[in-house]
Amino acid sequence: MSEDKEYVGTMTLGVSTTTQDRQGDIVEQKDVPQFSAEQVKAAFDKFRGDFYQMPPMVSAIKHEGVPLYKLARQGKVIEREPRLVHVYRHSVDRVALPDIDFTVLCSKGFYVRTYAHDIGESLGCGAHLKSLRRSKSGRFSVDHALTVDRIKTGSREEILDRILTLPEVSRMRGA
Repeated sequence: MSEDKEYVGTMTLGVSTTTQDRQGDIVEQKDVPQFSAEQVKAAFDKFRGDFYQMPPMVSAIKHEGVPLYKLARQGKVIEREPRLVHVYRHSVDRVALPDIDFTVLCSKGFYVRTYAHDIGESLGCGAHLKSLRRSKSGRFSVDHALTVDRIKTGSREEILDRILTLPEVSRMRGA
């Protein structure tokens, strides 16, 4: 969990929510201009390298021993300190306004919901995270994963051949 992560996501412009994702209540709606691909890319480029990110209220960060998401459910807002995060690389994979598909490789402690929100703010129309999938965590990638269906139907030998041993995992983690 302490290693870098890669995410593939979709953000929806023009709609801001209480949780910065589609599960929150809508707090603001704005028209979405016909942004060019260059304008979208420029907004993403503002959030690369080192920068500070404000953790959302709906997070596992604790305040006096209580996770913020529990306080948020009670309607409470706690003052939070911005955290230094890092985006190693990103790509805008598809622009079909109001939706934008993207990929981001980032440091631990990075909030992709906040990333989508902040990019929407930068574009002046707001945004929320519509969908998200972690595609890598450290050196572990979904490209090497087995589906549940494959585990159910694959041969014992095939499955055992794909399982990593503890020494292999240790080497992947640099031990």
